[in-house]
Amino acid sequence: MSMTDPVADYLTRIRNAAKAKHAKVDIPASNVKRELTKILKDYKFIKNYLNIDDGKQGIIRIYLQYDENDICVIKKMIRVSKPGLRKYVGSKEIPRILNNLGIAILSTSRGIITDKQAREMNIGGEVLCYVW
Repeated sequence: MSMTDPVADYLTRIRNAAKAKHAKVDIPASNVKRELTKILKDYKFIKNYLNIDDGKQGIIRIYLQYDENDICVIKKMIRVSKPGLRKYVGSKEIPRILNNLGIAILSTSRGIITDKQAREMNIGGEVLCYVW
């Protein structure tokens, strides 16, 4: 299977698992996906995650977070920068998602960080996705 956009695959797997009300989802691991998962955990969009070593690239097992009405905490995940059309922003043009209720995740020269961290560091980068 040829995968041209691993980040879009990552977001789609989480969206599909949330829509099907699964407790967990397994995703093939990479360093970018590990960083995205860490940010989602820090902002309480997911309960927890495990890095599982399978002798190959590894697997990230993500435990999804639901509220008391059994609705997933993640309402939307949108891929912004695609392989065919990259979206870069400077430090002054970093978008605010739902008046800071959501987050934008950027790939910068200092690693994968959120929009808030990028504003504090005064750096821009490639906008990977929006989450709220």
